[in-house]
Amino acid sequence: MNAAKPGDTATALVGDIGGTNARFALADLAGATPRITDIREYPSRTYASGGAAVGAYLKEVGAKPSIAVIAVAGPITHGAVHFTNLGWTFSETELLGLGFAKAHLLNDFEALALATRHLEPKDLYLVGKQCDGEPNATVAVIGPGTGFGASALVRGGGHAIALAAEGGHASFAPNDETEREILRVLSRKYQDQVSIERVLSGPGLQNLHAALNEIEGVPDDPCLPAEITQRALRGETRCARTVDRFCSILGSVAGDFALTYGARGGLFIAGGISPTVLPILEKSDFRTRFEAKGRFKSYLAAIPTQVILHTHAAFLGAGDLARKLSQ
Repeated sequence: MNAAKPGDTATALVGDIGGTNARFALADLAGATPRITDIREYPSRTYASGGAAVGAYLKEVGAKPSIAVIAVAGPITHGAVHFTNLGWTFSETELLGLGFAKAHLLNDFEALALATRHLEPKDLYLVGKQCDGEPNATVAVIGPGTGFGASALVRGGGHAIALAAEGGHASFAPNDETEREILRVLSRKYQDQVSIERVLSGPGLQNLHAALNEIEGVPDDPCLPAEITQRALRGETRCARTVDRFCSILGSVAGDFALTYGARGGLFIAGGISPTVLPILEKSDFRTRFEAKGRFKSYLAAIPTQVILHTHAAFLGAGDLARKLSQ
């Protein structure tokens, strides 16, 4: 571990905070791609505030960088985010109060969009046929995890801008009779709206499993998301059909976002679920459903779809922004 010196502008604190874990690292900003070191992970609920978690990390690694860029799972308003599940309101002002000269919060999928500029072939897993996409065109990033995130990196004229979005809260659109039944079942539970996140996320996987059990008239067997995926990979019929349907719906939603963002450069799938179910994802209707958009089938057929395997890709995006702040 090479601790940053006080007031160090060549190194930044980067972070990725969600409702479950707060992850931090140091980013060396000297190269074209941020070099990430000293990664630590802390249970978010252990700390009374985001500042307390940051302080614990800095004390542990003995670092005093002057720049902090933290990715957070939620919308940012006037430099602050409120974590509903934690009771925290975390802000750039709080970071500046810890002694940083510059501080910035960004949405976690905004960070992932920036990270796509730094991902290497080993960090990606192609789903579907090989195609290159358009060079320097917009790319989209979506992902089911604890929730469902979406963003895009708009590229053109030598510039790139990451969009902060809350696409997971758009409405779920069924594509066949089974999915129309799923929507009807979930509408009883979520009366105002059934969002994409209610189906494509860890809790969404549980919702989907319970809904399919009800539709098929079989006893429900409540499982944690990890249990569903593990049992599916072992070939257990009911869990396998749940994950297969999950992957098919993900394909339709991915196609929607590729069209919405005009992501002719490629679509990336992030989040913790997709890398764990790659064998099922590959054999599912994901790619067929991705392209099944009527008159725009050929438009989508030219767009590559890849799963991000890099464990801490958000750090790369945060480091990318930190480098701009250091200039």
